[in-house]
Amino acid sequence: MPNPKRRHSQQRGAKRRTHYVAQEVTLSKDTTTGATHVRHRAHVHEGKLYYKGKLVAEKAPLKA
Repeated sequence: MPNPKRRHSQQRGAKRRTHYVAQEVTLSKDTTTGATHVRHRAHVHEGKLYYKGKLVAEKAPLKA
């Protein structure tokens, strides 16, 4: 594997990392529940799991 002959300067690494910026998350409103959630992620509303406006899973009742 090729390795650098000399150490890279701190400025060189900083130049490469100038585009690393925290992105603002995009929020959507669920058509079924009206809850606000992060896009393309399943979300919980009133103990039920929803994805793309459809019920994916319900919380199972606890057995005593």
